[in-house]
Amino acid sequence: MKSLRILIIIMSAFFMSGCISESMVKDALEKNPDIIFNVIKKNPAKFVDTANQAYEQYQAEKRKEMEEGEGKQREEEFKNPKKPKIAEGRAAVGSASAQVTIIEYSDFECPYCQQGYMNMKQVMEMYGPKVRFIFKHLPLEGHPHAMPAAKYFEAVALQSAEKAYKFHDYVFENQRDLKKGASFLDSAAKKIGADMARLKNDLAGDAVMKNITEDMEEAKSFGFRGTPGYLINGVSLPGAYPPPAFKKIIDRHLGVK
Repeated sequence: MKSLRILIIIMSAFFMSGCISESMVKDALEKNPDIIFNVIKKNPAKFVDTANQAYEQYQAEKRKEMEEGEGKQREEEFKNPKKPKIAEGRAAVGSASAQVTIIEYSDFECPYCQQGYMNMKQVMEMYGPKVRFIFKHLPLEGHPHAMPAAKYFEAVALQSAEKAYKFHDYVFENQRDLKKGASFLDSAAKKIGADMARLKNDLAGDAVMKNITEDMEEAKSFGFRGTPGYLINGVSLPGAYPPPAFKKIIDRHLGVK
């Protein structure tokens, strides 16, 4: 039990308080390597329970720190909102006269973006014409089907914003089929009524890739590295947050108390 108490003290200090350095923990364990092995052998259940509790507390404290940091950043952004580029004619849902514009930087293959799609549907239903939504692209390297899907979306958007967002919805609702590649994307485009001959021609054009490249650069300039990431009238919300998180920011923009 003495070994267990020593290890608990070391783990608690390292994971929770941050009062000792990693090198100090390393030195202590190097001098007493049997601590870990003896504890695991003699007290496996207690060791696992204690380690889990310590890690959960560490995670909770890190989440609190992150939320506090995001809160401070958000206050700054309400004062000085980020200014994304919205090109004339960029495909959107809702009117340009809407009081609030939400821009999403997304990846068609990302499971969190699929959750974000469902969350955004609820947000749009809640606010109706008060909110405009614009889908932008941040296809990640680990998702090989995200870039092709982004290209199809932009190619369809050259024909019709309405059809582009029908394509967007269909892909997220059938995300598991993205692994089928071009055959799935062609099928999705046909289902929403795209002109396939024009789409194939536009896929090879400069306009499609220009939008995607600019979106990726813009997302990174705003500090988005993962997906999804949102700007709500220039106030950032990184991650697949549930509708109440959007509501809090939107209501503030609308002056709702």
